[in-house]
Amino acid sequence: MQLELILDQPGLTISYDHDNEWLYVNWQGAHDPVSSRQCCLAMLEVMRRRPTAKILNDNSNITSTTVKLTEWSLSWLQDMYEAGLRYLAWIYAPVFPGRNSTEAIVQYLERPTVASFDDVATAFNWLRRQSSTVPRQ
Repeated sequence: MQLELILDQPGLTISYDHDNEWLYVNWQGAHDPVSSRQCCLAMLEVMRRRPTAKILNDNSNITSTTVKLTEWSLSWLQDMYEAGLRYLAWIYAPVFPGRNSTEAIVQYLERPTVASFDDVATAFNWLRRQSSTVPRQ
């Protein structure tokens, strides 16, 4: 797997996976609503500079989080869609108190398609099966 590092900041690393033609977003450490929003905005900036149809969004290295999906989160997902994102494979943090409410919302999202997973391997395999066409802007 050939990863090209694009962004490395506290709590977040974003790389481009050349073999799979997607962004690999690795969240680390503790996150609260403020840090999560900052990281999401960083993801959006990367997407605008380097559009890709797929993101493997790995939260398995998060040690604690108080994050919940909000109206802002849904607006951010729409911005990500407009930047080219079509499929987001979201690997949950090991301890995620907002999981039930998040899953209730995620199942109704249409654009982009968001699927949630408990492990990287299952998310990886799901994402590989999705079409990788990046829409032209």
